[in-house]
Amino acid sequence: MKGEETMSHGQGSGGMSHLPTDFHVCPSMYYAQMYRRSLEDPEKFWSEQARKLDWYKTWDRVLDWDPPYARWFVGGRLNACYQCVDRHVKTWRKSKVAIYWEGEMGETRVLSYSTLFREVNRFASALKQLGVKKGDRIALYLPMIPELPIFMLACARIGAVHTVIFSGFSAQAVADRINDTQAKVIITADGGYRRGKIIALKEIADEAAKFCPSVEKIIVVKRTGEPVPMTEGRDLPLSSLLDEAEMRVEPEPMESTHPLYILYTSGTTGKPKGVVHGTGGYLVFNHSAYEWVFNIREESVYWCTADVGWVTGHSSIVYAPLSHGAAIVLYEGAPDYPTVDRWWDIVEKYGVSIFYTSPTAVRMFMRHGGQWPQKHDLSSLELLGTVGESINPEAWQWYYKYIGEERCFIVDTWWQTETGGIMISPTPGIEPRPLKPGSASFPLPGVDATVVDAEGNETPPGQTGLLIIRKPWPGLLIDIYGDPQRYKESYWSRFPGSYYTGDFAMRDEDGYFWLLGRADEVLKVAGHRIGTAELEDAAVSHPAVVEAAVAGKPDAVKGEAIVLFVTLKKEASPSSSLRKELVQHLRRVIGPVAAPNEVYFVESMPKTRSGKIMRRVLKAVASGQSLGDLSTLEDEASVEEVKKAYESLRRVSEAAKDD
Repeated sequence: MKGEETMSHGQGSGGMSHLPTDFHVCPSMYYAQMYRRSLEDPEKFWSEQARKLDWYKTWDRVLDWDPPYARWFVGGRLNACYQCVDRHVKTWRKSKVAIYWEGEMGETRVLSYSTLFREVNRFASALKQLGVKKGDRIALYLPMIPELPIFMLACARIGAVHTVIFSGFSAQAVADRINDTQAKVIITADGGYRRGKIIALKEIADEAAKFCPSVEKIIVVKRTGEPVPMTEGRDLPLSSLLDEAEMRVEPEPMESTHPLYILYTSGTTGKPKGVVHGTGGYLVFNHSAYEWVFNIREESVYWCTADVGWVTGHSSIVYAPLSHGAAIVLYEGAPDYPTVDRWWDIVEKYGVSIFYTSPTAVRMFMRHGGQWPQKHDLSSLELLGTVGESINPEAWQWYYKYIGEERCFIVDTWWQTETGGIMISPTPGIEPRPLKPGSASFPLPGVDATVVDAEGNETPPGQTGLLIIRKPWPGLLIDIYGDPQRYKESYWSRFPGSYYTGDFAMRDEDGYFWLLGRADEVLKVAGHRIGTAELEDAAVSHPAVVEAAVAGKPDAVKGEAIVLFVTLKKEASPSSSLRKELVQHLRRVIGPVAAPNEVYFVESMPKTRSGKIMRRVLKAVASGQSLGDLSTLEDEASVEEVKKAYESLRRVSEAAKDD
């Protein structure tokens, strides 16, 4: 395809806003035909999708595939900020809401697309004042405030590569990421709020900067108003930079293959991986995915509850919904602060139509009971989604009943930091096929997913195997920053030519995909390999249990012994009889090898602020090991509670085993 020098305009940001009138005449064919076409001629298919965006120069080649590296829309030029902001202010959308922001302490801000355009330009000018240019890496260490997505878009506007660092990370974790990217500017805040307390982000950034020789400047955003130390010549209040800022900065036409951002995976061991995502392929894939999965349109009010510090926040809060011209909700605080119904109050207040959260959050609210969401008018909701882990059927049913009021479609999505966007999910924007609670359903168009055994042979229906992707897709990471060998070894060496996800999966007789947890989250008990996800799902299927987590403990006889931590429903009470019942339940559901040696009842699990249970903490408690860095924890009190439960119930547990 010959490149063109003029701007080519997309087909509008509304996407497939309404299903065809004859859509239900042949409900099993629409997705199937689209999916088949996407695999038979992927270059033609993705070329069609790419034309929905605006390009300064169209591409010379759709794909350069030199395994394991894929380069999409080679020769094309576009700008991520232009896709999310500029093209909307040229239409009636300039006056519509882009961001509804709510602070934990109750403050609110509303930014129209015109306001967002103005602020992004001013912030981009502020960066240019400091000498930031195309290709420079910029570290963003900010709370969930509008300045975070504004700075991301400002970086994209001038061609700088942003690396967002989760605001719960410690100084050491911040320093590690800055040193790996050699970022020259840190953008932080005087603080952020979490459960009513101020998190001293500037102080943490200062501590990190001591070990980061690449850092030249620190920009400080005012959030709390608390005084913070400022190093003369290095630290600059954002307000002073904006006083001198220009009102217009032209977006930089970026090569489609140029990095948009670097995001570090939050592994519990080893050096975090700096996942690099490109510009053109990433934007095309996410724009398409959110049309298909969420049926997102310009009148949507979209709320993804993730932190922008994770990939879900990058794709699901910033780049995908804003590229569609939707209004997004951005919330700073904890889900249940100051009261359990804070989220449902926000849904009601802003008329949220699409709500996307984690199964862990659903289970937390499930434990508090359906009376909390029922206090609010949730009639604006049209579509519900889950992300981060597989949702167990009981939580799915509760979500459907109490949040969706038995009328909202649920999309259970599977994807990874490395995939850039949603890979397996129901697709009501294409075809609202029947749902199976707990199943992520089918791969999106262009995603050639399958399940194989250890030798790479496809598994029959009902058999657990390893999930792989056999063809490149536009959202695929373009590298591991500064470590191409790790990129090859981590994702492409296990099954040459195919992307190895590292996840267990199974397809049922109807072809639905069921995700069964990480392949490396496996216990080896008496020679048997058992996935922690399988054990936890079995525990949660007990009527008294709302949440479960499993850890392994060294055992002289078995190799590893199973330690089960459970959170009970409000109506259930801890007892030795219930402990025995849970042991028998796992024996019944999985087999005798799945019987836990120890069972502990806890009020809450130690979780990260993104809602994931920190299983390494549970394992450390069960094994008497060092807890390590707890800076990402949502609430450190939960660790103390787990430790107390473990210590105080040990004798009871031993008695239960003797019985």
